[in-house]
Amino acid sequence: MTSYLIFRTDRIGDFLLTIILINSIKHNDPNSNITVISSKKNYHFIKSFKIINEVIILKNSLFEKIKLINKLRSNYYDNVIIHDAKNRSSMISLFLKYGLKIKPNNNSNIPYIDSIKEIISKLNFNYTESDLNTLENRDYNLSEDFNEDFILLHFDEKWIHDDYISEFTNIEPLRDELISFINLLLTITNKRLVITTGVHCPNVLKDIYKIDLNSKVKVYKELDFFDLESMISRSKLLISCHGAVSHVAAAHQIKQIDIIDEIKLNFYSKWTAHFRNYTPICRKKFSLLSREIIKLL
Repeated sequence: MTSYLIFRTDRIGDFLLTIILINSIKHNDPNSNITVISSKKNYHFIKSFKIINEVIILKNSLFEKIKLINKLRSNYYDNVIIHDAKNRSSMISLFLKYGLKIKPNNNSNIPYIDSIKEIISKLNFNYTESDLNTLENRDYNLSEDFNEDFILLHFDEKWIHDDYISEFTNIEPLRDELISFINLLLTITNKRLVITTGVHCPNVLKDIYKIDLNSKVKVYKELDFFDLESMISRSKLLISCHGAVSHVAAAHQIKQIDIIDEIKLNFYSKWTAHFRNYTPICRKKFSLLSREIIKLL
């Protein structure tokens, strides 16, 4: 049994790239034993993947890092992959017992999927398009029963100017603009609309969801990410600002309209080169942005 130790000590969206690599390893080496070193932010999400044998949190204190090194040194790993490219992960790997150590290609001109393919090649494995189907056979158990087709609008802090990156174009809707947009979505698509939020529900949505929303609209505030993933998997279309939800839609081949900022086009293209059923549009004033979204339906 070949053993793999993979470092992914950042966020959920980053791990959704690494699971492509892990999927490929499992396809090529079904009996492999895979351990992932995670962060607190992505630990519970990574634990939900049955193809991963063990998940260990990397904590920030020096004492905790020494404890982790001592724990890992009790094992020999055939392959160590520093997929998060973090200095802390590289430092810990110096003290481990392993056969092969691989770091990703961080060339800014190379999409992340090409870097993953390079790692797969170094492992003497073959990459196939099916490796992108990373969220197959997930054990979704949402109690909500969706009998109708629906569009999912993920309305998180990235829509709110003061809560996101100030250099990015302001796309925040006024109350009446958001209501008008929602009604247009319902009229044009003739589908239900599900609205989900991030960790905090934006005030503009709080203002309207109790009294002004059409009966065909359902709002879910502050969902656990696993439940959000499940919701996306059942939708016909995802409308969102780029983030981990975009990777979920791509893995499930759900049609998506992904809102990105023009000043970061090259950055986003590195993350999305492997996306399927994908349409990016640039951030702009909401009155213009909403019209562009409507045209794409």
